Amino acid sequence: MPFEYLPLPGTPVEELDTPALVIDMAVAEANINKLQKWADRNKMGVRPHAKTHKTPLFAHKQLAAGAIGICCAKVGEAEVMVAGGVREILIANQVVGPTKIARLMALAGDANITVAVDDTSNVKELSQAASATGREIGVIVEVDTGMHRCGVEPGAPTRKLARLITSSPGLRFDGVMGYEGHVVARRDLEERKTEATASAKMLVDAADDLRKAGLPVKVVSAAGTGTYNITGTVKGITDLQCGSYIFMDGDYLEVFKDFSSALTVLATVISRPVTGRAVTDTGIKAISVDRGLPKVVGIEGAKVVGLSEEHGRLEVTGAAEKLKVGDKIRLLPMHGDTTINLYSHYACVRDGKLEAMVEIAGRGRSR
Repeated sequence: MPFEYLPLPGTPVEELDTPALVIDMAVAEANINKLQKWADRNKMGVRPHAKTHKTPLFAHKQLAAGAIGICCAKVGEAEVMVAGGVREILIANQVVGPTKIARLMALAGDANITVAVDDTSNVKELSQAASATGREIGVIVEVDTGMHRCGVEPGAPTRKLARLITSSPGLRFDGVMGYEGHVVARRDLEERKTEATASAKMLVDAADDLRKAGLPVKVVSAAGTGTYNITGTVKGITDLQCGSYIFMDGDYLEVFKDFSSALTVLATVISRPVTGRAVTDTGIKAISVDRGLPKVVGIEGAKVVGLSEEHGRLEVTGAAEKLKVGDKIRLLPMHGDTTINLYSHYACVRDGKLEAMVEIAGRGRSR
């Protein structure tokens, strides 16, 4: 049976085998605490999205800092979190069909599970399953606040769905959620403020409309990392679903510098075939490119210009010409979530040495 080599705690980071997904634990913990302190000052709940880190270890760090619960994107992620001892979970997505709903009900026996809906038939199948198993799950209506992905329109469609939930056995109506995902990475701050505020107010208005109709609304959940300090200041929003802030990838660092980069991919130079070119052992199987090529960290004159399956091609000039075969370099992914999903373990590092190899238990949990 093949096994994966895992280095021992205390190993210097430069001696890690590559490619390695490296987390600077001090930076990640500082990011967690910075967001939580901002939220506490602004009397805002934090419900971090585990789709970024996919790991109970980091969920528990977020909860210990003061988070009110954890968001998941899929039932599979929620299963990993519950197995890891997380007991307050919002699946910020629609859970549809008998197989997934049966798994959802199994989780509800060990944790407080809330799920998003935007369809009447889905509400009915959730209620039937909850009644059949004697379980109760929380349900929130997803409102389309401008992203035009999932979600119902505010007003009558939202009221209709909320009323159905409140009258459905086994379901507990908790409130509404929205996601201004179309603006979270907008580079222009004023545009981001204007559009994110409009989305947040649309969600708050939808919640107020439900209250006027006699429906209690406890949760009004929204925001991503790029809009935490915009959406989080809109009166009526109750909690933030930020995910990427914990590690901060290259794309988000081009939006703002509120948090620091904790995640890099360690690579090895395996070839210096000609002047001006270096080749690493890190291709698209080890680092994602859906938001652009990674950046070389801390080496002036080194630039990633292409990736194939197993190789990274670097253009090197000036001081970077000194790179030689066997040298280790750090790469900053432009998108952390999709890079993390390529790895089985984090190399968690503190003060330049390996603290632990931590399994990414939610990796590949797309069902």
